[in-house]
Amino acid sequence: MTATSLRLVAHGHTAALRRARFGGPDGGLDEGGLRATLAQAHADPDRRGHLGEGGACVSSPATAARQTAAAFGLLPTIETALADCDYGDWSGRSFEEIAVEQPQALHTWMSAPESAPHGGESVAAVRDRVGSWLDEQHRAGGRVIAVTHPLVIRVAVVHVLDLPLATYRQVDVEPLAIVRLTGRGARWQLRLGAPQAHSPA
Repeated sequence: MTATSLRLVAHGHTAALRRARFGGPDGGLDEGGLRATLAQAHADPDRRGHLGEGGACVSSPATAARQTAAAFGLLPTIETALADCDYGDWSGRSFEEIAVEQPQALHTWMSAPESAPHGGESVAAVRDRVGSWLDEQHRAGGRVIAVTHPLVIRVAVVHVLDLPLATYRQVDVEPLAIVRLTGRGARWQLRLGAPQAHSPA
C-alpha cells in the first residue's frame, strides 16, 4: 500500500470567525485575515515545501479557503467534502444571539453532536462526510494538501484517532494552523512538530 501524506490547512481569519458566527455569507478572508495569510506566505517562501512538495492541492469551495491556498502559491481543485458545516437557520448569526433566542436548542446542539436543531447539518454528518473523504485518501495514497475550515479539521482529527465524537470540542484549530497526517497500513498517524521543507513524510 502506498503511504499517504496529508496536510490539513485551516484558512485565514474571516469576519464570521472573529465574531463567533455560525458560518454566513461567503465573504472570504477579512482584511486582517488576508494580511496575516500573505505575511506568513511572504515570510516563509518555502511554505509550499513545508506543506508537502509535489502533491495535489484540494480546497473547500469557500472563498476563504481558496484565497488561503492562492496566497501560498497553491492551485487547488474544489472538494465539496471539505465544505464547512451547513448551519441552516443559524447561518450568519452569532453564538450570543442564538444563546438568547434559542437557549434550549443551543444546549441540544452543544450536548448532542448528532442533533441539528438549526435544520442544517449535524456535526456527526460533517464527521461522516469528512471521514469518508479521509478514508478515500488513505486508500489512494500520495501527497495531498487540503485547505479547509477549523471545524472540518477538528472532526478529521477525531476520525483519524478514533475518538468519541464529542471530543471534537476539545480540539482547538487556529486560523492558518496545519495538521499533518500520515497513513501507512491500517492506521493514520497524527504528526506533531515543525515540518521541514524536505521532510520524507
